[in-house]
This record gives sequence, structure tokens and C-alpha cells, in this order.
Amino acid sequence: MTNINIPVSVLNLAPIRKGQNEKDAIDAMVDLAKATEEMGYTRYWIAEHHNSPTLVSSATPILIKHTLEHTEKIRVGSGGIMLPNHSPLVVAEQFGTMATIYPDRLDLGLGRAPGTDMMTASALRRSHNDSVYTFPNDVNALLTYFGPMEKQGYVKAYPGVGTNVPIYILGSSTDSAYLAAKLGLPYVFASHFAPRFMEEAISIYRKRFEPSEYLSSPYMMVCLNVIATETDEEAKRELTTMQQFFLNVVRGTQTPLQPPVDNMDELWNQPEKEMATSMSSVTLLGSKDSIRNQLTSFQEKYNVDELMAVSYIYDPNKQKRSYEILKEVVDGK
Repeated sequence: MTNINIPVSVLNLAPIRKGQNEKDAIDAMVDLAKATEEMGYTRYWIAEHHNSPTLVSSATPILIKHTLEHTEKIRVGSGGIMLPNHSPLVVAEQFGTMATIYPDRLDLGLGRAPGTDMMTASALRRSHNDSVYTFPNDVNALLTYFGPMEKQGYVKAYPGVGTNVPIYILGSSTDSAYLAAKLGLPYVFASHFAPRFMEEAISIYRKRFEPSEYLSSPYMMVCLNVIATETDEEAKRELTTMQQFFLNVVRGTQTPLQPPVDNMDELWNQPEKEMATSMSSVTLLGSKDSIRNQLTSFQEKYNVDELMAVSYIYDPNKQKRSYEILKEVVDGK
């Protein structure tokens, strides 16, 4: 029997909505965290993006700390910390400090991309060598920094040693699937914007997984888009906010999150439509019954261990309702 009663979590890029400022976006991020905590979501992850005036998620650890402060039990983490931009020691010290203040509530999702354009990446970089290639070593360094005292080298993270902050490997291609499998770590695939290699990456991770002290069997999470509303018609209209978000990405423009529109064809041309649609093809869309049917089909095919949902909906109350509907579906309500 297909299991759709699985843990569900939230990813937030912390977008600025049209008519709002940066502080409003941060307040909305916290407000959604409180609401999804109340609904029983497992974790709430915040992205890392730089030089993007429409997103406020550049200083991810500060946003994580702010969210932890305003919630009580939901796990809060990074989706993800983009390791090429950071020294592993600094990451270990930051997350070790947060883990000390908020024990057993912190997750560290790690990505190997810079989360920005190449010129900004160069301004962020800790070295001019391509630190994308040092990603496996950097992950191992972090595992050590959070581990027991007897495994430490000369340089240690204080606080950090012995905090055992759980590490998740994030990926949007197959590369990270091999690494997550080799290290025996949980793996999170970014189907919400890069679905092309999802199936292959899941298969590689499961086939090659090596049990470790962190995990005895594969733990596969998939991040996807969810637009859940009372009716299928309403969902199609709310979807246009997400379509405008991806059109923004395709065009490289910098427009805040827009309200829904009546007709997307007035906004995009055919090639733009095709690119934006292919990026967002892994989306649960519609009424509760539609979401249930789509999720059941998804799980029949992929049988993942946890879903992480990102919901680009302009109206914050409708966004909360979307998460509520998804939670009701997995809870069998």
C-alpha cells in the first residue's frame, strides 16, 4: 500500500511580496513558521541566496536563530548553507552556538552551489580556488567539528564539539546523490526548481547508500512546490504567482512576489513559458482531493521518506491554508 502518511516540512526562500519591504518579508517568514509549527510540520528550512533584492535569505543563520526564538518545537534549519561561500569552522561555530541555545531543534542542510551569480560568488568566496570541489572535504570537516571530543583535531569549534547537529546533503543534480550515499547521510533533492535529475538522483542514492554512524538506511527527502486551495479552479489562479516567480528567474529580472493574474499568456512568450514550466513541473496543485491523488501517484513511483513543500502564494492566509491542506492530506483527514 502506498504510504502518504509521511513527515512533511517547509522550505522558505523568504521572498518579498509586492507592496512589502524587507522587514515585512522577515515577519512573514516567522509568521509562517509559527503557523506550520501549530499544524504539526516536522521542520522549517530557510534558503540561502545572495545579491537578490526580492529575497531576504542572505544571512541564513541569523534568520534561523530568529525563527528558533519565535517558535517552540518545530525543527529549524538551512535549505541550505551553501558551503563554497563559508569556512566550515565558522559554520560549525554558528550552528554549534545555536544548537547549544536550542538543543535538538536544529538541522544543517548543505549545498555545493553558491546560491547566486558568479560575480557575487566571487565577492563571497573565502578563496579564489573553486571551493565547489572541496565540498566533500568541507562536509567531513563539519561532521568532525560536531562530533565527540576524541575525534577532534587541533582546531575545534567552540561551541560545536559534541552537539551532533544533523547534516543533510542537498542536491539539484546527481553529484550530491553519490556523496550523500557514500557518507551515509540523509539526502534532499531540489525538485521544486530542478526536477530534471530527480528520478536518477533518488535511484543513485538508494542503490549506493552505505550505512554510517548517522544513518542505518537511506533517508530520502524531496522538495516540491505545493499550491493547495479549496477548488482546482482557485489553485490554477493562485498558481500564476508561482509562474511569475519562475518567469522572473528565466528572465533574470528582479520583481517581488506578485499577486495572481487572470492570464499568464499576456506576460510570457512560448519559450519563457516552456522554461518556467519545466523548472516547476514537480508541483502538487489543486483541491484536497487533487492533492491527495497527485501525492499518492508520486509516492507510488518514488516512495520518499519525507516531503518538503515550498508554496509561492501571494496572500499569506492562502499560503497557510495551502500548508494546512497538505498536512490534512498526509494525516488522512
